Amino acid sequence: MAADQDPPPAYAASERYGPRVHRSVRHGAVLLVVGTVQFIVAMAITQVGYGSSYSLTGNYMSDLGAVNCGTFGGTASYAGHYACSPWHDVFNISIVIMGLLVILATILIRTAFPVRRSRTIGLWALALAGLGSVGVGLSPEDVNIAVHSGSAVLAFAGGGIALVVLAFAMLRDTRWEGFRAYTFFSGLITLIALILFVSKVDLGLGVGGMERLVVAPVFLWSIVAGIHLARIPTFAPRLFSKPSAE
Repeated sequence: MAADQDPPPAYAASERYGPRVHRSVRHGAVLLVVGTVQFIVAMAITQVGYGSSYSLTGNYMSDLGAVNCGTFGGTASYAGHYACSPWHDVFNISIVIMGLLVILATILIRTAFPVRRSRTIGLWALALAGLGSVGVGLSPEDVNIAVHSGSAVLAFAGGGIALVVLAFAMLRDTRWEGFRAYTFFSGLITLIALILFVSKVDLGLGVGGMERLVVAPVFLWSIVAGIHLARIPTFAPRLFSKPSAE
C-alpha cells in the first residue's frame, strides 16, 4: 500500500476523521459514478433497439440482454416470458463494465472509511455486487439462467447489504456527515424490495417496476456518494506522532 494510503495507526483510531480524502478515493469515486451512469445510459439505448414492445413494468431488466428471441425461464423462481433484444450486446457489455468499475472503485475508496470491521464487510459486499453484475452480463438469461439468476441475486443483495453496513462504517467520520441515514435507508429499501421481488410481490409495479425499485437506491447512492467523494479535497501524506509513555 502506498504511503499516502496508509490508514492511521491503532493509537489514532479514536480520532474523528475528516474532512479530506486520499487522491485514490477521488479516482475511485469517479469510477463509481462513471460505471453507474454508463450502464443507465446503455439500458436506455438498448431499450430503443428493443422497440415499443418493451415495458418498464412488464419486462425484466435482463430481457434487454437476451441474446436470442424467444420464451425463456419457466423455473420455480423465474417466470417464463418472451424477450427479443437486438442490441443485447450494449446491455451485456455495459453491465460487465459497471461491475468491473465497481470492484476497482471499492478498492480505491476504502480509505474514505475509518478502519473498522464494518468497513471491511461493507466494501466486500459492494465488491461482490460488482462481481454479480459481471456474472449477469457474461451469462444472459437465455444462455445460462441458473448462473444469471444467482449473479443477479448476488448483485442485488450485495448492494443492499453494502449500504446498510457502510452506514455504520461512516460513524465518527466528518466526511460522511449527512450521508449516514441516507446510506442506511437506501440499503434497507433495496433489501426489502428484493425480498418482495423474490416473493413475487410487486406492489402493483409489475416485475420490471419492482426490479427497478431494488436497484434504484443503490444506483442513486453510487452517483450521489461518488460525486460527494470526488468533491472532497485531497491531502498529502500525514505523519502521526506516537503518544509519549508519560
